[in-house]
Amino acid sequence: MTPRLSFIRAAALLLLLGSAAPAQAQSDSLASIRRQFGRYQSRTLAEKLFLHLDRSLYVSGEMLWFKVYSLDGNRQKPLDFSKVAYVEVLSADHKPVLQGKIALQNAVGQGSFALPASLPSGTYTVRAYTSRMRNFSPELYFSSPLTIVNTMATTGQPAARDSAAYDLQFFPEGGNLVQNLPGKVGFKITGRTGRSVAAEGVIVDQNGKPVTQFKTFKYGLGSFPLLPTAAGATYSAVVKVEGRRTITRKLPAVFAQGYVLHLEEAGPDQLRLSVQTNDPQGSDTELLLLVRTRHQVVAAPVQRLQNGQTQFVVSKQALGEGVSHFTLFNSRKQPLCERLYFQAPRQQLGLTASTGKPQYTTREKVALQVTSSAPANLSLAVYRLDSLSATASAASMQSYLWLASELKGTVENPDYYLSAANPAEVREATENLLLTHGWSRFRWEDVFAPARALPFVPEMNGHLIRGSVTDKVTKAPAPGIPVYLAAPSRLIQLYTAISRPDGAVQFEAKNFYGPKEIIVQTNTRRDTTYRLEIADPFSEQYPEPAWPTRALSARLRDDLTQRHVGMQVQNAYFKPFQRSTAPAPADSLAFYGKASEKFMLDDYTRFTSMEEVLREYVPGVQVRRRQDGFHFEVYNDPNNTIFDQEPMILLDGMPVFNTNRIMRLDPLRVQKLEVVRSRYFQGQQLYQGVVSYTTYKGDLAGFPIDPHALVQEYEGLQLQREFYAPQYATDQQKQSRLPDFRDLLYWQPVLVTTGKEAAPLEFYTSDQTGRYVVVVQGISPQGLAGSGSFQFEVKAAL
Repeated sequence: MTPRLSFIRAAALLLLLGSAAPAQAQSDSLASIRRQFGRYQSRTLAEKLFLHLDRSLYVSGEMLWFKVYSLDGNRQKPLDFSKVAYVEVLSADHKPVLQGKIALQNAVGQGSFALPASLPSGTYTVRAYTSRMRNFSPELYFSSPLTIVNTMATTGQPAARDSAAYDLQFFPEGGNLVQNLPGKVGFKITGRTGRSVAAEGVIVDQNGKPVTQFKTFKYGLGSFPLLPTAAGATYSAVVKVEGRRTITRKLPAVFAQGYVLHLEEAGPDQLRLSVQTNDPQGSDTELLLLVRTRHQVVAAPVQRLQNGQTQFVVSKQALGEGVSHFTLFNSRKQPLCERLYFQAPRQQLGLTASTGKPQYTTREKVALQVTSSAPANLSLAVYRLDSLSATASAASMQSYLWLASELKGTVENPDYYLSAANPAEVREATENLLLTHGWSRFRWEDVFAPARALPFVPEMNGHLIRGSVTDKVTKAPAPGIPVYLAAPSRLIQLYTAISRPDGAVQFEAKNFYGPKEIIVQTNTRRDTTYRLEIADPFSEQYPEPAWPTRALSARLRDDLTQRHVGMQVQNAYFKPFQRSTAPAPADSLAFYGKASEKFMLDDYTRFTSMEEVLREYVPGVQVRRRQDGFHFEVYNDPNNTIFDQEPMILLDGMPVFNTNRIMRLDPLRVQKLEVVRSRYFQGQQLYQGVVSYTTYKGDLAGFPIDPHALVQEYEGLQLQREFYAPQYATDQQKQSRLPDFRDLLYWQPVLVTTGKEAAPLEFYTSDQTGRYVVVVQGISPQGLAGSGSFQFEVKAAL
């Protein structure tokens, strides 16, 4: 049962429990629905992500490239809000195969995954979300099917021949079938692989008497009228699938009392929504129709039922573009029925790609020009168009943003519903799609509930590393505890946090790139009774699997062999170039900025003890011996005094709370010593000066880590790989004996057009002949999304 049907059917049952409220109370209650929804929307910014993948079918061992676009789901415009996107490749059973944290800047980011050669064949899911999106349903994450073929192993398996292989679902318009109220039922049928199948059949009652006939219209979808004649009556569908196999499935139950909602065209510019009920207690009550487009309320008319009937007329112009939701409420704020309607965007970003000629030879330079109808941020891929590519397709940016992302489940060929060909057919197919894929992006209980703090805050400045502090003995949360996180390196960075009442901590790890060993600890000079944990930053919530399986027939063997050879050649000869990463963007200064004193120890006499180093040429630090050992006191320059408390002592950025241990460090392993001779505030932490040691390699040089600290590997933001393609600019390069069997000729995730001049690009063809396709996608600052494609041919050189 879908979420939409669940809440509507629950509301239908609640209708039987109470009587109608007085008229004034009804009006006040209905008016409050719009206000409460407005407040809910104001605190739940609708983030939306889109990934442009270089392809949608891969061979194990290949590289997967992608670009991330971040958008405002309300306005469909680029949204520079979250600074990190989480991208995953999941197996069919929701096991993460690959994961990456992608830095977002100016609402875009880019990344890549090296697909392991051992990855088994199958249909995978690539999904993307931000930290803030984790507060809501995983249905809101970007997700797209991904076919991976392991050419080292046998692929595919014979399809089962049984009726259980077919999934047939029914969706009454508005939500319910109600006794003696005419309704409309949408249906959806898919085969064992999850792909739509053609079917036709008849609806029979509990006595086997035929009631109506039906057949699929497009992509396994269709609809039929039905008038249930008795409460508790059962109806079944006897269906002939693909013209040969007959299956039987039951329809949803018929309610004795309830509401039905029917939407129809009332002219070229208007929609009519008819409401009927057989509930005697609600036959003259007021109802509100809340109309939302792209999560914004565009209308909220109120009508009174007369003899159990009423109608709402809504202007299509008021709805705007995209998916609109019509939700019917009674005065007790109970949702009774829901219906969806779609208007395709009237404008889209025009994109064109052209080459100097339609045909090229192998290892020849291609000059490509890309133009757009408006300034835009784009990404572009050029790959060989073979039979494998024909079996794999993903939603374009505009069809995903405007349609697929607003619907539940898998939308087969979403681009079709935005096509201009055969408008009447597209309109009927869209109607069936909305009947069978409708859903709410939230729970109405959350809308009407008091505002609450969201557990996952937006990452507006960088990646947030989350964890917890508990008491080792009692296991209870430990509030108010300062915690320090460091990843030792030559770039001195320290992240701090104070645990909340529930023991949770989070560190704002700006410019935290690549795999690192992190060290998390409390101030062990004060206490050692705490247990520290770092949380997994990736979501563990998953929607139901829905992607159809892509069957690979024997006729694809030649193309699979060619892809296999190409992958092997690329990894054998070009792997070091393909998988090299660009340096991480980083500030060369330590987190505390410019130090008051800086000593490169190789410039001074080398002493054998750290005490001699400090006493001889570090005037900013006084070394004191007491009963429990060494202590540091740092000069306070602004006040011309000496701090009476220990400074923060660091080794390659790691706090050292035991001064005796740092004094045992071999000075010959230290390259640099810096001193901050003033108070330093870091968040809520105050340091009475800073003494910072840096080793030659930034790896602690064998210094023992405090046994009470948590040490673990942690992957920061993904380091960007640089797309590599061979150059054949000279005769010597063209005559190179290294084979070049690239299937993906070019990937460019950073392409900005002005809307006036073409963006010139250059790349070289490989040794593979055939037809190649150029796919370009992107969006303008005003929210115009678009995609375009262009083909050219490569032939063997004479």
